[in-house]
Amino acid sequence: LSMSECLCLLHSSLEGVDSSSGAEPDSIFMVCTSTKTLNLCQPEIYTELYITEGGGGEVNQEHEVIQIETASRRSDTAERAITLEELFKAPPGRPQPIRTVMTKGVAGIGKTLLTHKFTVDWAEDKAQQEVHYTFPLTFRELNVLRGRSFSLVGLVDHFFSGSKEAEICSFQDFLVLFILDGLDECRLPLDFLSTQTLTDVSESTSVEVLLVNLIRGELLPSAHLWITTRPAAANQIPPECVNMVTEVRGFTDPQKEEYFRRRSTDEEQVRRIMSHIRRCRSLHIMCHIPLFCWITATVLEDMLKSREEGKLPRTLTQIYSHYVVLQNKVKTVKFDGGTATDPHWSPQSREMMESLGKLAFEQLQKGKLIFYESDLTECGMDLRAASVCSGVFTQVFREESSLYQDKVFTFIHLSLQEFLAALHVHQTFISSKVNLAVDEALQSPNGHLDLFLRFLLGLSLPTNQRLLQGLLTQTGRDSQNNQKTVKYIKKKLSESLSTERSINLFHCLNEVNDRSLLKEIQQSMRSGNLSTEKLSPAQWSALVFILLSSQKHLNVFDLKSFSPSEEAFLKLLPVIKASKKRWDTKGGGPGQVRGMKDRDKKVVRSEERLMENYEELMKE
Repeated sequence: LSMSECLCLLHSSLEGVDSSSGAEPDSIFMVCTSTKTLNLCQPEIYTELYITEGGGGEVNQEHEVIQIETASRRSDTAERAITLEELFKAPPGRPQPIRTVMTKGVAGIGKTLLTHKFTVDWAEDKAQQEVHYTFPLTFRELNVLRGRSFSLVGLVDHFFSGSKEAEICSFQDFLVLFILDGLDECRLPLDFLSTQTLTDVSESTSVEVLLVNLIRGELLPSAHLWITTRPAAANQIPPECVNMVTEVRGFTDPQKEEYFRRRSTDEEQVRRIMSHIRRCRSLHIMCHIPLFCWITATVLEDMLKSREEGKLPRTLTQIYSHYVVLQNKVKTVKFDGGTATDPHWSPQSREMMESLGKLAFEQLQKGKLIFYESDLTECGMDLRAASVCSGVFTQVFREESSLYQDKVFTFIHLSLQEFLAALHVHQTFISSKVNLAVDEALQSPNGHLDLFLRFLLGLSLPTNQRLLQGLLTQTGRDSQNNQKTVKYIKKKLSESLSTERSINLFHCLNEVNDRSLLKEIQQSMRSGNLSTEKLSPAQWSALVFILLSSQKHLNVFDLKSFSPSEEAFLKLLPVIKASKKRWDTKGGGPGQVRGMKDRDKKVVRSEERLMENYEELMKE
């Protein structure tokens, strides 16, 4: 049986075990859940994720790393944290029953693992005991059925062949939960406006018509639905079809530490890792993402074993460079019969990584994270080559297949795809001007090239190129070229950019080890000689970046420390919006703003009203 089939039948199997027969329910559970994925759900390994109820109806199109950075500055006082057990349970005061839950979260934040944990808890009678059958489906699986016809009963039997044996034909007799994981990966045309109505679970139609009617509640209205998605795809489902919106926020700071402690029994190693991550803000923020925590832990644990503590990576480019080198070492030892001290990159390994880089770049441009055979063909890669890559670089590129499925390929995380895409561009267009990449990234309305740009600039550093020696067949940017790039970025910071684009350019400067602008502002702040009336646009951007990176200023932002001018207010508005408390310019108390024009007061007050309304909704 496949994992899905085991999970579907497990609950009823356990209920049917006669205690007098001597059969142990736990032994059935162990047989049915012996996959690697479900092992991650075991109590001694699994680290709880921070889940909140709520989330605006607007769709966040920003790059997901930017969303994580923004969330790290967000006050959580207005949010209601919930547990898996509370899904589908209406809070007090909400009369409407909850049929459909949508859970949003950025790539790698743990949405799929969360659905697995939920299903295991359900199977063990730890959660949602009123549900008779749980059917976990992924859009990756459903995509390959495009063009085929099924009834709802037939679709369930297609993925869960034991359903017929269990005589699940009339769903109305049971409380059924459908989990639809990965809406952002859906390639089916879901048309909620013109799709015909279907109410009969035994009537055959296309998969997309089944899904639309199931989600609209016209087909099997008694069922529960749980849909997971990345934020940008959430608007594919009409808001009236969703009763509860939740968000997976990943790890809180205490959960990060718990995760590292669960990985290792070496207390000193855990202490060093946590201390290093706290000192490197970009790493600390990214560790909200569980999968990035895993990548970081993999790299740092290996380096500490090798007694390389003095050279621990501080930037994202360094982390991913070390990670790719480490995975190649694993390949050399495991598949090539070599040792960890052998030359890092064989011609075969280099060719594979170059192919993956090309695939990563071309699919990144199209916004694709999963690849079917047709996607591979477009990039000049055949199925066999892709399977070989996924077989040896198992923690870089994965192949997924099971009964009834075509093969699906994916990088383990979007950020790794972006790093390999940057590696491809660095290799292929090394003689071209990096300034063009800066311009293109700044022109992107949603910042989808922000992280790619950080990696591309980071790879221009000789120190990072030395890390990848043997993989990079040529290096062509000297320190003089890098200085020209730094100068160009500073020039761009002097232009009228959004806060998000400015922040990313400072991250880019960090990747190339240039902190001159930030140090200049920090020195003025320490000496008390900071005059906001004399700041250039680039210096204003640096000040906002520093303040947004400071937990002290975000806890209570003191406006009276800065000029009460209209320009200062507007420049500092991102900090004002992100801060938990705000002091006015005349000492009037927190949350007040004085000395500003009426239209500027309205901006902040409208933000405050939104927050107040949101808090009231959370109380209801």
